[in-house]
Amino acid sequence: MKIGLFIPCYVDTLYPEVGVSTFRLLKSLGLDVDYPERQTCCGQPMGNAGFEHMAVPLAEKFDQLFAPYDYVVAPSASCAAYVRCFHPNLLKEHRCETASKTMDLVEFLHDVVKVTSLPARFPHKVSVHNSCHGVRELGLSSPSERNIPPYNKVRDLLRLVEGIEVVEPERPDECCGFGGMFSIEEQAVSRRMGIDKVKRHIATGAEYVTGPDSSCLMHMQGIAEKEQLPIRFIHIAQILTAI
Repeated sequence: MKIGLFIPCYVDTLYPEVGVSTFRLLKSLGLDVDYPERQTCCGQPMGNAGFEHMAVPLAEKFDQLFAPYDYVVAPSASCAAYVRCFHPNLLKEHRCETASKTMDLVEFLHDVVKVTSLPARFPHKVSVHNSCHGVRELGLSSPSERNIPPYNKVRDLLRLVEGIEVVEPERPDECCGFGGMFSIEEQAVSRRMGIDKVKRHIATGAEYVTGPDSSCLMHMQGIAEKEQLPIRFIHIAQILTAI
């Protein structure tokens, strides 16, 4: 099984340690991992802003670059969801090779590798942030609006870590207010949503908030720092590789 590692823009630019942790984690599981150095953005910012025509060449490049791999794995639920859900339409003139095999790190470990143990240790109380794309486009956890048995793949993986205490906030799959362009165009609403979400995480008594999306964590971290709220933020890849 050959894996192409896709490191999205936010991770590459602002949180490179998340990319390093993802690579280390996949290699520690004995997987054959390659990082194509010519990779670029998947096109999500352009698509979400209403400029899909600008996302088409990026989707084409992504598809060509990652087509040889059995799986494409990214430490970002939103970027994996964009490739999976929107690239086929962007590439409707051509057969999209990569959409069906592009996965977020959490779903890949949970559903494909089926990890049952990890050598990680993280003796802290951690609140799970269920990001919108992960919940409703990738199925990383059960949406609260659907009458189905509850599940959470993020929580399942975290429980493999020694010493960790995993909790979830009230209204666990409510948006944090990031949404990319939404946080720019509707700043006041985005900020209010972010403050409410961070305070719900704090109410759990957690020391850290974790999740599969650096973008959501970045948004909440910025709010917490500005409002001087006592909680820290860490990507799940960093917890799963913590020693």
